[in-house]
Amino acid sequence: MTDKNKSALSEKSGISQPETTSKSSAENIKRSRRKNTSTEEFVTQILAGNIPFLSRAITLVESTNPKHQQQANEIIEACLPNANKSVRIGITGVPGVGKSTFIEAFGKHLTSLGKKVAVLAVDPSSSINKGSILGDKTRMEELVTDENAFIRPSPSGTSLGGVAQKTRESIILCEAAGFDTIIIETVGVGQSETAVHSMTDFFLLLKLAGAGDELQGIKRGIIEMADAIVINKADSGNEKNAKLAKVEFNRALHLYPAKESDWQPKVLLASALHHQGIDAIYAMIEEYMSLVKKSGYFQQKRNEQNNYWLLETINQQLKSNFYNNPKIKELLQQEISKLESGKTTPFTAAKRLLDKNYG
Repeated sequence: MTDKNKSALSEKSGISQPETTSKSSAENIKRSRRKNTSTEEFVTQILAGNIPFLSRAITLVESTNPKHQQQANEIIEACLPNANKSVRIGITGVPGVGKSTFIEAFGKHLTSLGKKVAVLAVDPSSSINKGSILGDKTRMEELVTDENAFIRPSPSGTSLGGVAQKTRESIILCEAAGFDTIIIETVGVGQSETAVHSMTDFFLLLKLAGAGDELQGIKRGIIEMADAIVINKADSGNEKNAKLAKVEFNRALHLYPAKESDWQPKVLLASALHHQGIDAIYAMIEEYMSLVKKSGYFQQKRNEQNNYWLLETINQQLKSNFYNNPKIKELLQQEISKLESGKTTPFTAAKRLLDKNYG
């Protein structure tokens, strides 16, 4: 066929692209990945504030691989004497309330004061394919480039209310790495608030004005846990609604019994987008911390949280051991078949399985 008769759709030979990574560099990367880093090196680097090693250690903590879990536990135990020196702040609110924008503005304010801030953001996982977007680093564009800040998004998996199961251990590692303020962002749905409340010193609830959730917020038990309510997005013509919401929430707070900490929860206005009200929020948290440390409530709450997580960890381990038992796996399928054919009830089947496991 001559050139004249060739189709316009005929393929022409392309230009070969240069290699973006040299073979030697690729081999070095492979070797570094194959290399098993010792627990001692992990601990030394974390205590020196090495962020890549901190990230890798948190990955070990989140892993379900038994070898990874064993090394993660060794790292945590070694780091423990250098932990527990931070202020742990839980931040929650419904999707769309502006949690990421608020955390970025708040985090930047803290780093401007010389603080080192770690943000442990839990992203909701899909119940279908278990995937997670992990978009907090994308949303916090300024904070992610701050040398005094560390952002670690983690998938929630199937843990309670969307709080990553290993967040508690990640807090210890971040504290050992020198971060004096730990911010934990919840998914903002389900029971995540309860879990975050059980691992933080100060619990902040973000609300919106004029979004129709004022009454719903008052009805829910979330307000009982909140040490402060911040009405975000008090800008762009929404200031009047925000002030009205502040009055309503103040009224609601006075209906609840006094807190064991003797702290009276406050309601503040903020516009994270315009960095308004952020300094007042931090001043309020400092006031709270001064009060609870002076009264001894701070350490009392930390002790109670440690006891809670001891029992919670035992529950999780018992559950894991039960379902990973090969004998139970086989019997479980038999009981499910009986259940589907109407030959037993869920409660009787459960009792038989438990008796087989612990009998």
